Amino acid sequence: MALAEDLQRGSRMCASYGKSVMDLQPFIPLRNLPNWSWQQRTWIMGILNITPDSFSDGGQLQGVKDAVSHACHMVQQGADIIDVGGQSTRPGATRLTTEDEVQRVVPVIRALTETEELQSIPISVDTFDAEVAAQAVAAGAHMVNDVSGGTMDPHMHAQVAQLNVPYVLMHMRGDPKTMQRMTDYTDTCLEVGQELQAQAEAAMHAGIEPWRIILDPGIGFAKNMRGNLEIMGGLQCIRSQMQGSLQGMPMLLGPSRKGFLGNLTGHAVAADRDYATAAAAALCVANGANIIRAHNVRAVSDAAKLADAVNDSRRR
Repeated sequence: MALAEDLQRGSRMCASYGKSVMDLQPFIPLRNLPNWSWQQRTWIMGILNITPDSFSDGGQLQGVKDAVSHACHMVQQGADIIDVGGQSTRPGATRLTTEDEVQRVVPVIRALTETEELQSIPISVDTFDAEVAAQAVAAGAHMVNDVSGGTMDPHMHAQVAQLNVPYVLMHMRGDPKTMQRMTDYTDTCLEVGQELQAQAEAAMHAGIEPWRIILDPGIGFAKNMRGNLEIMGGLQCIRSQMQGSLQGMPMLLGPSRKGFLGNLTGHAVAADRDYATAAAAALCVANGANIIRAHNVRAVSDAAKLADAVNDSRRR
């Protein structure tokens, strides 16, 4: 009798333990917010450009009040993260001084963190300047989104390590002025993956923990039409080039309104590319993207929900 009771107790403990193991999911810690369990579904990063010269929506937001209003609107439309950028990274863009970029983004970030409707929303700063990153985090930003992956400011990796925040590490060759002359690849996905791995190793060597790194293969940055399409369809190949724990880290994709979509569809005006953007987002999610950066949040959020549902049906 005692043996039977022990066996039953052991069976219940094993079942409970098994369930708890199945319930475990990787997460990224966020300062002053709940841990970010990024594998549950696709997350949408809403783009908040505080720039007069961005390729899609430069100059549309006039001041801090407009920026806060647009951020709240994006959250209502389904944004999970707000990405604040003051430096245009369109092809040929001129680099701002640190002081000018700080003056653009820090007042907006501070206002966002003081807005009641945004208290549970992570705020990202889109910058490749280490000092801008530091001042943005001091103002309340929760993470750093660096389109250069640390190649445009030698202090960025050490600064992010000191800030102890999540870090979006994007693949790009050159800088916004030179990147479109650096689009030759023998094997796009293989080389992008290898170069991302090298950048991630440099970031970890500087002290950034691997579980804080988010990978971005950099659609539209030092990529031509063919390269962008190959990346969208080859995310698993890119991931396979990552080593150790990096292979399982989240991947962010930003196809939103990019020029290659305009070339494919014949839409010269960036805002007219939202249907193509939604299709691109769904394809990226179907192929393994975890986060999509978007201008039209509602369209991309709907597309991601559909792709998530398809992916879930495949796992059952």
